Amino acid sequence: MHILLLKTSSLGDVIHNLPVVSDLRRCFPEAGIDWCVEESFAEIPRLHPAVGEVIPIAIRRWRRQLGRAATWRELLDFRQDLRARTYDFVLDTQGLLKSALVSRLARGRRLGYAAEAAREPLAGRFYDNTFVIPRNVHAVQRNRWLAAAAFDYAVDLPLDYGIVPPALDIGWLPAGPLAVLLTATSRDDKLWDEGHWRVLGGELLRNGLTPVLPAGSARERERAERIAAAVAGAVVAPPLGLRELAALLGQASVAIGVDTGLAHLAAALRVPVIALYVATDPALTGVLGSGFVRNLGSAGAPPGVSEVIAAAERALCR
Repeated sequence: MHILLLKTSSLGDVIHNLPVVSDLRRCFPEAGIDWCVEESFAEIPRLHPAVGEVIPIAIRRWRRQLGRAATWRELLDFRQDLRARTYDFVLDTQGLLKSALVSRLARGRRLGYAAEAAREPLAGRFYDNTFVIPRNVHAVQRNRWLAAAAFDYAVDLPLDYGIVPPALDIGWLPAGPLAVLLTATSRDDKLWDEGHWRVLGGELLRNGLTPVLPAGSARERERAERIAAAVAGAVVAPPLGLRELAALLGQASVAIGVDTGLAHLAAALRVPVIALYVATDPALTGVLGSGFVRNLGSAGAPPGVSEVIAAAERALCR
């Protein structure tokens, strides 16, 4: 059996789909499993040993460049590449119109959410078989329940993201225990107060941990550098790709971050993680894992610094 998974974005959503691969591999050990994903997140499914081929797609970039001839050539090349393979099943766990349209390009029986269960109801019209999955459960569980319904197996398997940190040499890291602080996120209203980060960083240092602050964009780097400047001994990480970030998280004693996909990556890697919610509710998309996981705060009720420090102390005492 050959299966194509469609979960293209965003980073957290892609990570939430990793347990589907683990479940399928345990139920169908001989199955081939490929994955179509946004090019910027392609390193995530590549971390799972049960994923065969990762097929990058560039919907986000193509949307911005529809007036360029090169974009249309890429689209045609992608379509030709995807249709060169024949799958027994194409499982779309995204439930969006864009992913449903991609499913129509692939060769294979298309499986997905029913209209009343899909994030975009119109997507349900594009599948050969659809399934009604409750909407009021965590995103990880929804993905797993959809796959179980589609392939007719029981959803009683333990949660397993199936990935481990890559073995990479990170020469710039200081020796000793590390705390990775994920201070950046896609929306300003999700940010935790910089003063809180400074107090937290100082407390971690007093407990013998070096705070390490990854940053992507120039604006994120400016924020990380401001926080690190007030915490003597903190380190701002150089620009890192997802594979390098996974390796960095794998070396952390604890990861503490706002509502960002990297907090979900830490949980998937079984790193003790504390996720901070300021403008969103963690009930359906909070960090979920089989290791030490804490979701603190909610929309309009951010966690206080003392609450985060207490959670970090519990994580470090395990």
